[in-house]
Amino acid sequence: MEMQKMSNGSHHEYESLDKGYVYLQVKPEEESFLPEKSDGFKKPQFTDFEGKTSFGMSAFNLSNAIMGSGILGLSYAMSNTGIVLFLILLTAIACLSSYSVHLLLRSAGVVGIRAYEQLGLRAFGQPGKILAGVIITLHNIGAMSSYLFIVKYELPLVIQAFLGQASSSGDWYMNGNYLIVIVSVTIILPLALMKHLGYLGYTSGFSLTCMVFFLSSVIYKKFNIACPLEAFVNLTAINATIPEDTCTAKYFTVNQETAYTIPILAFAFVCHPEVLPIYTELRNPTKRRMQGIANVSILSMFVMYLLTAVFGYLTFYVNTEAELLHTYSKVDPLDTLILCVRVAVLVAVTLTVPVVLFPIRRALLQLLFPEKAFHWVRHVAIAVCLLFCVNLLVILVPNIRDIFGIIGATTAPCLIFILPGLFYIRIVPIELEPMSSRPKIQAACFTALGFIFMTMSLTFIGIAWLSGEEMRGGH
Repeated sequence: MEMQKMSNGSHHEYESLDKGYVYLQVKPEEESFLPEKSDGFKKPQFTDFEGKTSFGMSAFNLSNAIMGSGILGLSYAMSNTGIVLFLILLTAIACLSSYSVHLLLRSAGVVGIRAYEQLGLRAFGQPGKILAGVIITLHNIGAMSSYLFIVKYELPLVIQAFLGQASSSGDWYMNGNYLIVIVSVTIILPLALMKHLGYLGYTSGFSLTCMVFFLSSVIYKKFNIACPLEAFVNLTAINATIPEDTCTAKYFTVNQETAYTIPILAFAFVCHPEVLPIYTELRNPTKRRMQGIANVSILSMFVMYLLTAVFGYLTFYVNTEAELLHTYSKVDPLDTLILCVRVAVLVAVTLTVPVVLFPIRRALLQLLFPEKAFHWVRHVAIAVCLLFCVNLLVILVPNIRDIFGIIGATTAPCLIFILPGLFYIRIVPIELEPMSSRPKIQAACFTALGFIFMTMSLTFIGIAWLSGEEMRGGH
């Protein structure tokens, strides 16, 4: 690879070596993983892979990684917070997520490390590497399982509607367990066998297009469904009256379900395991360029989340249910548009699974084969084993919502808040930024916020279990 000269600048950087740090002088916007040399000093660099993925494809992949099945529950979250409070919380979480990506990229730029697990190794040694790998694996397995659960329960209903059947038959093609295996083998596995994540940019773009269709349908339905809805009114009751607030939007609301909103929104922006792999495969990779991709992706999802929540909530108001498509089905089970939307959502979550699988495989490779070069046998074997385990989990466990709740309440705050903050504090040398400096203090507060979120989430889940309620929502 052609060696490039390093520009002069006023910002100082360090390259971590086995016995300390070497002083470097680097412009923040020019920090990259490309080999460069100037006056005997080297910038942090990645030399094992030359990125070829464009800005747009990288943005598609990261947006697809952010977008989760939780988008179906955002209208319900808004019904339990009110429009203004929801907007405040959504904006805060989006900004914090962007700042978290900044901490990750800054830490990676200091030591030239492209893997989340390797940042853990550099910050805390082998225990840090193992902890980061385990957290990524657990979180993404939970995400993959949630997507396949949607396929398991929604795809039979779609087939049933296409066949014009009023109830499910006993045929094998109406069995969700068979269908997830077929989808995994025919669609997910071939995409998961791609060598590089950048190749999934096209499928990610199509997946996002499906979700844009979902959003467009939600907006369209707002102006075609009258309120109050007969499906939600008990017309047989004597002197039945409709509550005055049935079709009234609330701006601030606090109830028992409001406490779940912050964890739900935090989980909806988890994309951090995918950030460094996408950064590595980016063409002309610089920290500013990758931060731009993250900001574009987070902003796009922010707009999509907000519009979905607002128009879904303004359609059903107090009758909004945890799963938005289920609420539409109560109005008209045979609605053709909603049937098409179900298909689009199924396509979107199916195409998201391979993107989520990549960081798990990377984590396992870092933990089990850290010094081994790429080999197709390992690459394929890990993908097959992961899909087999996730399929087995979805088939054998009828309801793992509580398991997802525990995993999400612990891993999401770790990936967004705790680990990026700790990595930054430990990796950026005190010679460059003392602990009393503003960036280090901000990172420490950010980490503390993650522990607060984790404690809140676990507390709410515990209260829900004790009261016999189920936690609704998730990534």
